[in-house]
Amino acid sequence: MNLLLLILTPLLTAIAVLLPRNKQHVKWVSFFGSIVQSALAFVLFFAFRRARTEDPSSPMLFEQKHKLFEALNINLHLGVDGISVAMILLTSFVVTAGVLVSWNVEKMTKEFHFLLMLLALGAYGLFISLDLFVLFFFLEISVIPKYLLIGIWGSGKKEYAANKLALMLMSGSALILVGILGLYFSNNRDFDLLSLSRASIPGSVQDIIFPLVFTGFGVFTALFPFHTWVPDGHSSAPTAGSMFLAGISMKLGGYGCLRIAIFLLPQAAKHYADIIIILSAIGVLYGAFVTMMQRDLKYINAYSSVSHVGFSLLALGMLTQTAMVGAVMQMVSHGLMTALFFAVIGMIYDRTHTRMVNEMGGLMKAMPFITTAFFIVGLCSLGLPGLSGFVAEMTILVGSWENSGLVHRAATVAAVLSIVVTAVYILRAIAHTAMGPVKHERHLQLKDAAWNEKLAAVILIAGILSIGLAPGWLSDLLKPATEVIMNKLK
Repeated sequence: MNLLLLILTPLLTAIAVLLPRNKQHVKWVSFFGSIVQSALAFVLFFAFRRARTEDPSSPMLFEQKHKLFEALNINLHLGVDGISVAMILLTSFVVTAGVLVSWNVEKMTKEFHFLLMLLALGAYGLFISLDLFVLFFFLEISVIPKYLLIGIWGSGKKEYAANKLALMLMSGSALILVGILGLYFSNNRDFDLLSLSRASIPGSVQDIIFPLVFTGFGVFTALFPFHTWVPDGHSSAPTAGSMFLAGISMKLGGYGCLRIAIFLLPQAAKHYADIIIILSAIGVLYGAFVTMMQRDLKYINAYSSVSHVGFSLLALGMLTQTAMVGAVMQMVSHGLMTALFFAVIGMIYDRTHTRMVNEMGGLMKAMPFITTAFFIVGLCSLGLPGLSGFVAEMTILVGSWENSGLVHRAATVAAVLSIVVTAVYILRAIAHTAMGPVKHERHLQLKDAAWNEKLAAVILIAGILSIGLAPGWLSDLLKPATEVIMNKLK
């Protein structure tokens, strides 16, 4: 499997969408490019499973290395493990669904789809990069498109939200860059991730670099108290922008926390574990309780995302293999779930022109497909068995309880409490939106989902069900990769 295809495909798609003059042609080119990306992701998944069976010991598979800047020892070093493959599959699902729900975007259509493909390029590149400088480069590719998507196609306080998001993410990037340079100079000027994993970095150096790297990536994944860009950014972004922000971009941060901070700096990870656990537990509870106070559907999903990604960070802080497997499962589950949630919210807003739950009611009568998708994603969010949210959260809770320390047990109890709060705001949102009497007669005349919206929802629901009903394939994919990290922590 040539991993360069995962970079070239979104790049060529981004260029190709600029060529047609007809807007419909632009949309079909973007859709075709996303389908090719999904096909490559599935080919990679099956090829990886076969290769892992034949070679169970190598930390990375399908490695390839090309020199970029020999003077600074910067290389295009690519490779994947089970965690990378899971993130690539998630990205392909969200990209395809995001293109489909953007079918009605008429303002600067070429530029809109061009930026979506750049976001995909940044995500794929980051997940397969084994050179820290190149990984950082792909991380930065994803920042500017987010700013433009919100600032041009967003709604509400879009300029404020775009500026806040860009400034906070760039601040996180600055911390990451300083940390990466620290790793570079501590290992004879080498950016190579595998080389760094074999190096003996002094504990005192790790203690300095770890908070920089973990906090920097934590900003991307809404680590409390650096989460404040999330509600404004998500609520002001266009539908596909919100799907990419929550479904993919926030996972770049979680991936970086695991792949770079914990894997390369294991001694420091142990030293700072309690701090990570405490901040994550606060984020989980804070996000849940603040969500319960919201009445805007987008703010409900945005604040609930703070709570749900807090589960992933909490699991990473626990430093057990079960919890780490659960952390990645939660990243994948939340990516699918929140992308579907934002897609459904966008469908509802396009028809009712409101996101306020107290202005809706009885939408099930006019839009059975859309509200059914709303039910499914809501039940996934609150952890209903059979859906991906239950599998991921239960794995995290089991892995967290393996630690007997007071901080670990208290944080686990706090996470369980948040599930109860989640059930309250999800069931209330569904009841006020889909059930009950119709508050506005005009809502009875609303049209249900179009073909593109149905296909987008089906793709994401299929991902949610594939994990919820048969989680073994994802668990088996992740276990060998997490074992490598756990060996570093011993």
